[in-house]
Amino acid sequence: MTSETTETLQLHDTRPATVDPRRWLALPVLLTGAFLPILDFNVVNLALPAIRDNLGATASEVQFVISAYAATYAVFLITGGRLGDLLGRRRMFLTGVAGFTIASVLCGVAWSPDVLVAGRILQGLTATVMAPQVLASIRVLFPAAEQGRALGFYGATFGLANICGQVLGGVLVSAHPLGLAWQAIFLINVPIGLAAFIGGLLFLTDSRAEHAQRLDIGGVILLSLTLGFLVYPLIEGRESSWPAWIVAMLLAAPLMLAAFVRFEARLKASGGDPLVALHLLRNSDFVIGLVMALAFYMLSSFYLTFAIYLQSGLHFSPLAAGLATLPFATGFFVSSLVSSLVMQWLGARTLTVGFALQVIGFGVVMLSVSGTLPQSLEFGLICGGLGFGTVMPSVIKAVIGSIDPRHAGLASGMMISTFQIGAALGVAVIGGVFYSLLGPHPQADDYAHAFTVALGCNVALLALGGWLSLWLPREPSA
Repeated sequence: MTSETTETLQLHDTRPATVDPRRWLALPVLLTGAFLPILDFNVVNLALPAIRDNLGATASEVQFVISAYAATYAVFLITGGRLGDLLGRRRMFLTGVAGFTIASVLCGVAWSPDVLVAGRILQGLTATVMAPQVLASIRVLFPAAEQGRALGFYGATFGLANICGQVLGGVLVSAHPLGLAWQAIFLINVPIGLAAFIGGLLFLTDSRAEHAQRLDIGGVILLSLTLGFLVYPLIEGRESSWPAWIVAMLLAAPLMLAAFVRFEARLKASGGDPLVALHLLRNSDFVIGLVMALAFYMLSSFYLTFAIYLQSGLHFSPLAAGLATLPFATGFFVSSLVSSLVMQWLGARTLTVGFALQVIGFGVVMLSVSGTLPQSLEFGLICGGLGFGTVMPSVIKAVIGSIDPRHAGLASGMMISTFQIGAALGVAVIGGVFYSLLGPHPQADDYAHAFTVALGCNVALLALGGWLSLWLPREPSA
């Protein structure tokens, strides 16, 4: 759901001897690289019912459209950041933009669910090459006095992408431009990607880290297998009636995780650069933060289930569904603009407030959908969005405060990868609960019931996140 940074908080970046006069022209180009994956995530959710009808996709294939992207992003995110450090951030940014544009074309012309999922995996892979270079380049291009302003634009990009995703997604799917339906949500990335690529050629200055970390190919392979053995059975098992080989894959997931941890420990002991800094897990505050981030980002299932409830249950058009989700996106955008000020005032307790707002907001949404408070849906969505936008920018800052500044990049990369793992698991697990409750021939009441129960699972996880936030230090260290 987000494409922020990985190991880009380097202490030894190669900075230009003089301030780049084109830096403010380069900023919109970089922000487009942050904007594209978020826009894509939001419009895809609105198009899922149309994709299912047009391609004849099963419920599990619809889930894979989201979770395959998130899992790929989680695995390759840190590697994408290291590639920029090693080979040059401008080069990797341009490579990522070009690859994401090509992958979007593949998604837009997909003739089967399998081809669409393959395109989504390629989108996730190329996004991990593109997105980590954005914040790293901002930190290199802009002097300290201007970084706050540049980073403010960077943060606002995520809220803006959420709003545009809801409106643009609904318009594209409903308007059928050039006779296209859901395909337009992917093909719209082509002109945006071309503009970013040309802008990058014209305005971006290259940079790289003086002491870049080496790639951990073995770690990437083992983590990919771990997530694959976990996410695939959770999604596919329900529709295939849990055959023995699916159960075997699921049972193998913890074994692959153990193999991954052992490999990373050995790599570190031999002087290599592991994908995951296991020594950070000795910090209890950081571990709490990872669990909190996992619970928080499993909210990805809300986007899936709400879009299907509105379009398949209430028979909203994609545009009407997008507009119905707009209060949440607006709350997210507004709170993301002021969260840094709230963080200065409340410190780590900002997270507690943010989680509380989400629990209250989504609790009200549940009551509205169930008919107890039928006129309160917009209020609940706004409240939930305010909470989401409060937590999103603050969780990394609060948790990284307990980490030695030398390891800030490592910790932030692990945190954001955990977000994406949470997104994949949210769609797999809570999305599975939703589809299980729908049954083979659902009616409108079945959609409302399934959505309410699924959202209740998210509310429980958000309450867990709020409780965990109380264990963080009140004032994060500098």
